[in-house]
Amino acid sequence: MSLSSKYGYTPNDEAIARQLDLIAAGLDKVACEQVYKACFGIMDQTTLASDDTPAKVKAMVEKVNGLAAAFPGWPLPASCCVYPNFAHVVAQTRKDPALHVTTVAGCFPTSQSWIEVKLKEIELAVRDGADEIDIVLALNSFLAGDYATAGAEIKASRECIDRVAKELGRPVVLKVILETGLLPSTQLIADASFLAMENGADFIKTSTGKVKEHATPQADYVMCECIKKFHEATGRKVGFKAAGGIASALDAVCYWTIGKTILGDSWMNKDLYRFGVSSLANKLLSAVTGTTVAYF
Repeated sequence: MSLSSKYGYTPNDEAIARQLDLIAAGLDKVACEQVYKACFGIMDQTTLASDDTPAKVKAMVEKVNGLAAAFPGWPLPASCCVYPNFAHVVAQTRKDPALHVTTVAGCFPTSQSWIEVKLKEIELAVRDGADEIDIVLALNSFLAGDYATAGAEIKASRECIDRVAKELGRPVVLKVILETGLLPSTQLIADASFLAMENGADFIKTSTGKVKEHATPQADYVMCECIKKFHEATGRKVGFKAAGGIASALDAVCYWTIGKTILGDSWMNKDLYRFGVSSLANKLLSAVTGTTVAYF
């Protein structure tokens, strides 16, 4: 029996495809300045490149710091997302604590290591200033059908974060990346979603952006349906994050519309809905100003 059946949910691929076609057909009517700015305010402005340096990360954060002066009326992104060794750079450079420090951790992007190594990296990232930790589901266990071990790793990560966060006197968010591009069916996406939520994820996230297939509207739809079912069963609201492959302003509007359609307005804020992006900011700015913007 699949894990998702516990929550009375089985993905219906044909019905999902029909709903996505309807959403796609109406995007031009949804896209507007208000929605573009809403999408901007839920972005995790991201750099996860092999050639990242402290100077490069600092420059990205300084761009965010200067946003209000350069583009009055635009919201801050939700966070800056970086490798864990750069958490302190973001923490020390940001001018507004509302801009969170997000780091990938737990041996991102593959999660292929010992749990002890993963937990130590998570601990160090939190101690270095991370407000949010994005880890990757242990596919080495999950795809072998060993849900217990995969779930135990998430639970251990949750406990590690909570222990250090309590010591430091501040909350820290846990996001679990499912790497949906490597999950061969919507049923596995649903099972992974429920497994992550059951074991303490504050957010479930589509992708690392490091494999061939990134976020897709289909994966988004399934994950949002799982979040809704989990909330109905437990009363706990879990957030959603799409990452990788959000190539245009209209793509962002598509993902935003899926969330609003399934989860409703109460989810459409930076506390419960996110985009992980490296190039979207300029495209949203360009869509509203009507010019080609290369600010970031």
